[in-house]
Amino acid sequence: MPFSVSSIPSNSSKSASGKQSLTTSIGWLTPSRYQANLTGLHRKCARTLYSAARHTRQKGWFEVIVGKSVPVEGAAKRFAFVNTYDTKPKRRLFEVLKSQGVHTNQPVTFLSDGGETVRNLQMYLNPLAEHLLDWFHVAMRLTVMGQMNKGMRETESVSLIQSVEEQLESLKHHLWNGNVGPAQTVIDVLKFQLEGEAINAERKKLLKAAREFEGYIAANAGFIPDYGDRYRNEETITTAFVESTVNQVVSKRMVKKQPMRWSQKGAHLLLQVRTQVFNKELRGTFQKWYPEMDSQRASEDCAA
Repeated sequence: MPFSVSSIPSNSSKSASGKQSLTTSIGWLTPSRYQANLTGLHRKCARTLYSAARHTRQKGWFEVIVGKSVPVEGAAKRFAFVNTYDTKPKRRLFEVLKSQGVHTNQPVTFLSDGGETVRNLQMYLNPLAEHLLDWFHVAMRLTVMGQMNKGMRETESVSLIQSVEEQLESLKHHLWNGNVGPAQTVIDVLKFQLEGEAINAERKKLLKAAREFEGYIAANAGFIPDYGDRYRNEETITTAFVESTVNQVVSKRMVKKQPMRWSQKGAHLLLQVRTQVFNKELRGTFQKWYPEMDSQRASEDCAA
């Protein structure tokens, strides 16, 4: 059963700049090659209780990790925690997988956005795990650079715009087919075309994005598969399906419709309640704390 982890950036205008939301979700791969669990990880930013006007936005927010695990057989489970508050996040994820019958000798495919937080979380959980970079985030970054290139039409020559567009298409083609080496060569060519002594602001932004993308690909080079081959074999290449879990567990109370200020402890405890409600485990937890709940319910059923 491989497993997949991924993250998708927040759509909320209220999320902190420079931080992406993180959520995790799992589905299963079709049995064309093998059966597998999928895990998608997302980061979500909540507003801290102690943020003040003098604080930077980065200091005024903290990161929440939300996940959903959908095994090949059995019910799906959601999990969530405040990354900087939970002292054993890997243990939490491990226990979720264990509760669904995933053993250490079963392959797991993790799809991640390539962020350091989620990448570290999924590592070493399973010796047979396969770690992949989510295609959605690769394509999203390329799309942003394409838009930046179009924004230079009024200030740059037509030949440069066309050349950059061709390089971006070539870069996307190489990455889609898992050709990391040629893709890195294309990035070098792209940077060379954009560099110069006196360049305008729009061109500087695109050059900066290209350099950041170069580092992003270098950091995740070992996690880039042949997406085209996986797609043709009906295997998962993105975790866009995870977004509903973010909305269910985090967005309504912490970001979108009811934005509130939270302490890390308060947010973490609320997340435990919400995930147990969605997993239909909250009553079971209370019954462990208060065993008499079983006898009371039995007597009520008899009386009815």
